[in-house]
Amino acid sequence: MRFLLSAFFVLLLSQSIQAQEKIHWMSFEEAITKSKKEPRKIFIDVYTDWCGWCKKMDRSTFSDPSIVKYVNENYYAVKLNAESRKGIQFQGTTYDFISQGGKGYHELAATLLNGKMSFPTTVFIMVNKKEQLLAEPVPVPGFQDKKSMHLILSFIEEGAFENVSFNDYKEKYTSPYPKSK
Repeated sequence: MRFLLSAFFVLLLSQSIQAQEKIHWMSFEEAITKSKKEPRKIFIDVYTDWCGWCKKMDRSTFSDPSIVKYVNENYYAVKLNAESRKGIQFQGTTYDFISQGGKGYHELAATLLNGKMSFPTTVFIMVNKKEQLLAEPVPVPGFQDKKSMHLILSFIEEGAFENVSFNDYKEKYTSPYPKSK
């Protein structure tokens, strides 16, 4: 009986720890609402269900403890399915699914990606209390491993893109990961 109770508590504790090690994903609308009350940059993972590289980013990059911690502390994180059929309200406009034969795309994804539908793509936006964009969306296309994602997250969060080039920032950046040999 003691063994079963101990095993139960270990299982409960491990589930609790696992729950803490995930990015707090929210809907686009939730992120906009939160950002209007407590301003933060919004980190958007634009993906599709069929994209293998998107799934790899979920398994490797977005589950890495340093990435999880950095995103949860500094951003509102959104998962946006580029083929979602659910309408999304933003800036007084409803963005919908556009059907193209048997497939299609979501208008908001196309807008954020400047029409360049490539998956995965990470997009960064900032809005004010009136839901106005404070800068153009910054899409970063392609798979990003944990090291490159942390560098990009840091560069965007610190606002370095306003004052310094990415290459200059990269030279001074301190990675939380050990150097590869």
